[in-house]
Amino acid sequence: MTQTTEAAAVDRTPPKPRRNRIHRAWFVAAVAFVTIIGAAAFRSVPGLLIDPLHEEFGWSRGTIGAAVSINLALYGLTAPFAAALMDRFGMRRVVAVALTMIAIGSGLTVWMTAAWQLLLCWGLLVGLGTGSMALAFAATVTNRWFAERRGLVTGILTAASASGQLIFLPVLALMVEAGNWRPAAVTVALAALAVVPFVWLLLRDHPADVGVEPYGAKEFVPKPPPARGAARRAVTVLFSAARTGPFWLLAGTFAICGASTNGLIQTHFVPAAHDHGMPVPAAASLLAVIGVFDVVGTIASGWLTDRFESRRLLAVYYALRGISLLFLPMLLSSTVHPSMLFFIVFYGLDWVATVPPTVALCREHYGEDSAIVFGWVLASHQVGAALVAFLGGVARDVFGTYDMVWYASGALCAAAALMALVIRRPASPVVAVA
Repeated sequence: MTQTTEAAAVDRTPPKPRRNRIHRAWFVAAVAFVTIIGAAAFRSVPGLLIDPLHEEFGWSRGTIGAAVSINLALYGLTAPFAAALMDRFGMRRVVAVALTMIAIGSGLTVWMTAAWQLLLCWGLLVGLGTGSMALAFAATVTNRWFAERRGLVTGILTAASASGQLIFLPVLALMVEAGNWRPAAVTVALAALAVVPFVWLLLRDHPADVGVEPYGAKEFVPKPPPARGAARRAVTVLFSAARTGPFWLLAGTFAICGASTNGLIQTHFVPAAHDHGMPVPAAASLLAVIGVFDVVGTIASGWLTDRFESRRLLAVYYALRGISLLFLPMLLSSTVHPSMLFFIVFYGLDWVATVPPTVALCREHYGEDSAIVFGWVLASHQVGAALVAFLGGVARDVFGTYDMVWYASGALCAAAALMALVIRRPASPVVAVA
């Protein structure tokens, strides 16, 4: 009896308090943030090189825009397969190979002499590499490592791309303005290569690999077995999602998002400002300012997504973006003035603020398949960007101005706002596709 009493007393002894430590998920998110920054170096280049390539090789802006278009399209079309490959081979391997492809593609452009080489290196190789490093990577990290704060983490990782633009764009602009675009291409290649060892040594595929539960989870989550048939699974998920209305609404709105950001402003803002007499470094610095406020806007959007209805947030974001584009033709000039700065700040806050609520809606409607579904939605984003990157260059060649492109994009954003409001909540819990 005495031993029983003593044992009961021991059982009632309070456990020793555990020291509060930073969860491993935040370190993984930090590695992903730095990795996306390294891959984002290339996102700073296209708008800077349109005029130099046109002057050196005599290629039309439509031809150069076609290379950008291929890059943007592959960036999106690769994403869903990359998400499935990460399920099969792990994030670390896929990301390391992707960064190497970006470095090879960017480095080889230094020796190109024909337009087809631009299409191959700048379009195909870098497009496939950046596609594997697309926002589907951020969605995969968020889904695996976080059970809470998913909107915030999605916003932080999305902002990494803008941070890369902020870091690289002013430096690359000065290189191009000095009279030679090749050092800029080499800088992108070196930036991508520099991140590879960082990824290989520090990135981990799943919380179970280090014996912890996802951040905010109440119990340990075992690592699932490698998913075989990555390509088949990506296509199967697409066919399943394509039978639902929300998929097409999300894909349509995100296509317009890509058309009005990567395809329009990121590709054509610098040459459009240069048409009005603004020096290239000044125009590039304005894009970098967009990157500054994009970080703020995207993280804030992630915070809002955790608290408010995602479809209403999307409607507000697209409506405000469309209004701002309608005013842009009146703001472009040879100098940077307060009205232009207001546009830059406003547009920066809204740049990819659409990503956290879009990822949240994919998760809400498609559950465990949401990363792959978001990959397909991102593909539509890049197809929209690719079309405008190409058509914007053609419009400039034909009309001698970008005004028509600004107005058309503003109208498309208004349509996206209406489409976002049509998306409804799922009637029942989603089931992942086998």
